[in-house]
Amino acid sequence: MADKLHFDLVSPERRVFAGEVDMVVVPGTEGDFGVLANHAPFMSTIRTGAIAVHSGSDVTRTFIRGGFAEVTANGLTILAEEAIDLADVNAEDVSKSLTEAREDLGQARNDEERHEAEARIEKFQALLSELSH
Repeated sequence: MADKLHFDLVSPERRVFAGEVDMVVVPGTEGDFGVLANHAPFMSTIRTGAIAVHSGSDVTRTFIRGGFAEVTANGLTILAEEAIDLADVNAEDVSKSLTEAREDLGQARNDEERHEAEARIEKFQALLSELSH
């Protein structure tokens, strides 16, 4: 039996996943990288996108926004600002939320409202992009 990688995915709200997997592909800010068991230690910041968790023939994709990935002798830990299981996401709902965010941007009364709407637009566009893969 091949070595397994211990993987933890944590968001501010909860521990999203903890377990033994074959590989995790992470959207790092310097590019995507795959982590297998016994990987060399390192840290990376994460860009908005989806991680792919490989376990046997199953691949689970989770949308993450921001955070850090740390590879140690104990495995991979991802601390994400936000984590959403793509299997639970409805593209139509995301499209509606994107439309609302664009409307909010057009009606923004100050920089704070404008920045908030722009961040939501970026998130929903990235989420729709990941759903199309």
